[in-house]
Amino acid sequence: MTHDSVLHLRGEGTSVVIDLETPYGPSIVHWGVELSESDDGSLGAIALAARPQQVTGGMDAPPRLAVVPTSSSGWAGAPGVEGYRARGEHFSVLLALVDATSDSRSATLTLEDDESLIRVRVDLGVGAGGVFTQRLTLTNLGRDDYVVNTLHATFPTPWDSTELLDTTGRHLRERTPQRRAFTMGSHVRESRRGRPGADSTLLLAAGRPGFGFESGVVHGIHVGWSGNHRVIAERTMTGESFLAGGELFLPGEITLGPGQHISTPTVYGSWGQGLDELAARFHTHWRARPQHPTRPRPITLNTWEAVYFDHDLRRLTALADAAADVGVERFVLDDGWFRGRRDDTAGLGDWYVDEEVWPDGLDPLIDHVIDRGMEFGLWVEPEMVNPDSDLARAHPEWILRARAGLPAAGRNQQVINLAHPDAYAYIYDRLHDLLSTYRIAYLKWDHNRDLVDPGAGAGGAAHVHAHTLAFYRLLDELRLAHPGLEIESCASGGARVDLGVLDRTERIWVSDDLDPIERLRNQRYTALVVPPEMLGAHITSPAVHTTGRTVELSFSAAVALFGHVGIEWDLAAIDPETRAELAGWVAVAKQIRPLVAHGRLVNADVADPAIDVRGMISRGGAEAVFVISHVEMSTAYPSGRVTLPGLDPMRRYRLEQLGATGARGSGLSDLEWLREPLVVSGRELGAVGVRPLTDVPQRSLVLRVTAVD
Repeated sequence: MTHDSVLHLRGEGTSVVIDLETPYGPSIVHWGVELSESDDGSLGAIALAARPQQVTGGMDAPPRLAVVPTSSSGWAGAPGVEGYRARGEHFSVLLALVDATSDSRSATLTLEDDESLIRVRVDLGVGAGGVFTQRLTLTNLGRDDYVVNTLHATFPTPWDSTELLDTTGRHLRERTPQRRAFTMGSHVRESRRGRPGADSTLLLAAGRPGFGFESGVVHGIHVGWSGNHRVIAERTMTGESFLAGGELFLPGEITLGPGQHISTPTVYGSWGQGLDELAARFHTHWRARPQHPTRPRPITLNTWEAVYFDHDLRRLTALADAAADVGVERFVLDDGWFRGRRDDTAGLGDWYVDEEVWPDGLDPLIDHVIDRGMEFGLWVEPEMVNPDSDLARAHPEWILRARAGLPAAGRNQQVINLAHPDAYAYIYDRLHDLLSTYRIAYLKWDHNRDLVDPGAGAGGAAHVHAHTLAFYRLLDELRLAHPGLEIESCASGGARVDLGVLDRTERIWVSDDLDPIERLRNQRYTALVVPPEMLGAHITSPAVHTTGRTVELSFSAAVALFGHVGIEWDLAAIDPETRAELAGWVAVAKQIRPLVAHGRLVNADVADPAIDVRGMISRGGAEAVFVISHVEMSTAYPSGRVTLPGLDPMRRYRLEQLGATGARGSGLSDLEWLREPLVVSGRELGAVGVRPLTDVPQRSLVLRVTAVD
């Protein structure tokens, strides 16, 4: 909506106000709480009040944080666009608004520089959930090439947001949160791995000091891109603070010929009173997509930790029988099924069923799995190749490299250049043939190494951008050719978690680490952006393969409940009693998965670091499930009370325990209030709370909370 020279985008709790009359291009003067229609008459005053005064030692016309800031305006902060023509000419960019169109939820701003001869179109929108999106498109209007160095979307933040949150990590410990003061200068996080990487930040957020999950205004951005990217938090001496993000281009990677253009990935911005509200906006936005999965997420068993590379039909059919008996609905055959693949040193790229291991093909196993009422899934890693493979020996020119020699190896493998037409055609044909030959409903799509020196050949140009687009096209074309196919994004665990790949897949593999202690943190911070039903969360074997920790089945199952539940365990080797207990937890997961798929995730800001409290609350607040977990020994014994946030304060709720709590230490009694259903108001649960089970670490209490009035 336009009022004089101000645009107002509004919806679902969010307003974005854009001043069109600033000297060097439009400026966003408000992103946050929704303004009412009665405020529309004051929009011009809001914009005027945001304009800075001239100060001594500064520019005569004080520069503003524009929608696309450039240094030629006198802006000394991070620019939104940078580039040049041959020999470094026309590096200066000064954009002027030439057109603006808008409605109540979206706007398109067209900016041009008649000297450097470029056009930048900015598409802005307030979508479902009140998520603020930006996408920039730069077009070369000149007659010679234009090299693009930077193209970023910029999101202003409140001046009193003086604390930053992002995440870092490594293989087996992705999405580890870290906080710092948002001081003057730039805080820059980059991914140069050709994929986001385990150490990348899923979200860059700025909020009022001490913001948590339940309270404190916080704004955050996410770059929906599966290649190199950059996010920036910057605070300037001119009273501006902002977040910015986009693709990170390698030297010379984006060279536009006359008339050509480049678009940024969509950059998503969310905000809230606390991280839970920020995350709820992301979840609402993502669930509103027409392609979002709507059927119940199948309980999935993956064979990796059960058999590793030891593929044997008799053993795998026994595993399938045990899986069906406990209620599994999807059986996924992991790495080791294709030619020459007896370990991780050979075979990648030779996507043919190994005739020695599978003399009759995969049909005997697939038929058995489907006869037992399950879908069949298959592990693939199409972007990778082992040097010890028929493919690498036949087509070394298909390997991404920038020098004559191969790039540094990772997990004994290199990367196929999907932007090479012949390489792309081969990979597509092999996957299409597998999906056409066998009844495969699901692909676990892995990506186990970074893109190092990712050139188009010896001495060639950088190719991460082209490779990433080819990867997206491969996913799109396979799904078009095989309707109903579901795909999981896996990358050494959780090294490719972003909304770019998730827009083309149904599931993210959060981490290779199934230890529930580690998973509690990882799943919490991944869910800041990704809806819970798209997080692969598996029940582990009692002896965790990655950490060596021994865990109770009940604890592992409870931690997995708020995700797309699966199992990673040799079920054929467990005793009947354990199998029955597992079947009980699978039944609980099936019972609550509609709530997980549509509900609102909440996290309590608990004072005791030994205790974790999180819940799923239905739309309307009539039902909820809370999981209270002990992750370490508490100082208090028994533990103090914890609150259950997010419930309707005016309703009364019945509390009942779901599942079993597992083995208990000696000398511990049951909680008196668990002996029969407890009825209490949402206000009391949120303000006063309940006593959790006091136990040794690694125990969870699962509570069903149901409104009684």
